[in-house]
Amino acid sequence: MLIGLGLAAIAALMLAGVVLDLLLGELRRWHPLVGFGNLAMALEKRLNLGQRRFWRGMLAWMLAVLPLTALSALTILVLPAPARLAAHAMMLYFCLGLRSLRDHNLPIASALARHDLPGARLLTARIVSRDTTSASEIELTKASAESLLENGNDAVFGTLFWFIVAGGPGAVLFRMANTLDAMWGYRNPRYLQFGCTAARIDDTLNYIPARLTALSYVLLASGLRAKRRAWQCWHAQAPAWSSPNAGPTMASGAGALGIQLGGAAIYDGEVEHRPPLGAGDPATGADIYRAWRLVARTTVLWLVSACAVALLAEYLHA
Repeated sequence: MLIGLGLAAIAALMLAGVVLDLLLGELRRWHPLVGFGNLAMALEKRLNLGQRRFWRGMLAWMLAVLPLTALSALTILVLPAPARLAAHAMMLYFCLGLRSLRDHNLPIASALARHDLPGARLLTARIVSRDTTSASEIELTKASAESLLENGNDAVFGTLFWFIVAGGPGAVLFRMANTLDAMWGYRNPRYLQFGCTAARIDDTLNYIPARLTALSYVLLASGLRAKRRAWQCWHAQAPAWSSPNAGPTMASGAGALGIQLGGAAIYDGEVEHRPPLGAGDPATGADIYRAWRLVARTTVLWLVSACAVALLAEYLHA
């Protein structure tokens, strides 16, 4: 651990951050990540032009991330002990998105249960970049379930992992890097060079958390057969996926749920034929609830594991 806290304190702060996120959700105004997104857009508009876009993208990443990471670390250093603990918890709360995942995805499932395809399409378009204007129930379910499984890692488990490593500043660093990848990490003419740094750094920071998330999905699959299926989907399908970290989480999660994800999707007016994910039945609206429950149970698993490790360490040192 790099933050000078005992295991018990880390576990308690993790629990506090998750509880705050579930109780309060995202701030309606003045959310730090929204402000960071506005900063990123301003930097991209100013620097993503002309020649040497790779180097301009690297500079933009450093200008966006490094000062704010340093500020969060300095805040922790200068605060007295009780306030320091509160600052760690608040930083984690601002970086977590568990309730946001629920609030954005479960209404899609509800709309599909009411056979409200237009409403479901509108709700899905808010969380994914693919075209949903003529999407079917299966396609909308795929989009939502894939978002839940992948962003379970990005918005929750990756954040918790880096909080364990480096406290509040670690969570801040990870979420800012992940946000920049989401904004700049596209393989199109505008971002291919400029967003390369953001994409590669996010891949690096996410490498271990993504595999821990995939393993968690395997462990929480219902029954030995489902666990074996999740493990096999992870190792057989993830290598074909373009993202080194989204592949393991989505393949494992789809296998754990016993549904089919991946396949064709429309981006910028063109059909993209993505590799298959998972195995079993075609996804339906009710599977969004199941994907959410898998993410929620994984959160509980991580919190319980942190508390168990803290208790075991306390016992061994008693």
